[in-house]
Amino acid sequence: MKKTLLVLLLLLGALLWSFLPQRLDVPQPGVITLPPGPAGVPVQLAVMHTGSMQAKAFFAYRGGGLEDREFGMDVVLLKHPRGLLLIDAGFASAWPQHLAATPALLRTLSRTQGGESAALQLAKVGIQPPQLAGVLLTHAHWDHVSGLADLPGVPVLVNAEEKHFIEHGGEMSALARSLGKLNYQLYDFEHGPYAGFAASHDVFGDGSVIVVPAGGHTPGSVIVFVHSGARVYAFIGDLAWQHEGVDLPAERPWLARSIVDVNPATVRADLAQLHRLAAANPQLLIVPAHDHRVMQTLPQLAAP
Repeated sequence: MKKTLLVLLLLLGALLWSFLPQRLDVPQPGVITLPPGPAGVPVQLAVMHTGSMQAKAFFAYRGGGLEDREFGMDVVLLKHPRGLLLIDAGFASAWPQHLAATPALLRTLSRTQGGESAALQLAKVGIQPPQLAGVLLTHAHWDHVSGLADLPGVPVLVNAEEKHFIEHGGEMSALARSLGKLNYQLYDFEHGPYAGFAASHDVFGDGSVIVVPAGGHTPGSVIVFVHSGARVYAFIGDLAWQHEGVDLPAERPWLARSIVDVNPATVRADLAQLHRLAAANPQLLIVPAHDHRVMQTLPQLAAP
């Protein structure tokens, strides 16, 4: 009996320790510079807020406090001369039914609210689904694919690893499978290293929107670099839920990463890489998909 109690106390202690502040090691050798963006290619962006989750900061990164944080379900619209592209899809109009497909522990640890779907917000500014060049997924968890239900026929851009995850990822990709036969279009990482990442994909072929592999949160999760004027944005999906994950840098506590990350070691390495990249490139803004504080600083989509 005493031995069992001791084991339980040790396990509880280990769990509590995983919430305490601990910064990741960041390799220092070498300065990573961002390649310049293309001249004369006007890329505009606008953010759509489709819902939110409220959770404690300590659940988002090691060392977080007891304050509530808003985890925004935001979608980014890119306006490129060659087409309109969404980064992720946010919540659909049927988000309550989609929420029911998520792990029960996540539902317990957060409070979810819906908003207007991306499709509805786009319609208000005169954009219909057939006008979209595609939806570029940072990864295929439910809160990033839910809005695809309201965008029938729109191309969904994923790499082969994430497509395999969608088809065989169990509970964590169940919603994507439940949406039926979507218009998936696969891309390869056909180009060489970019910003310290091993390979890259040039979406429009002009260096303005670059995708790099960052598989760790999901097997095929990615980072999307967008050159817009003098500013460069790195949309990092869920590598970090809040910007402190990159600024410190710090990973999620064990409980959170054991639920959502398929390879925590890869996530740690990518967070350290992003931390170095941001320190060396002041024109770069790191944008976690769910940090509404950061998303609010970006241009917002507004109906005329």
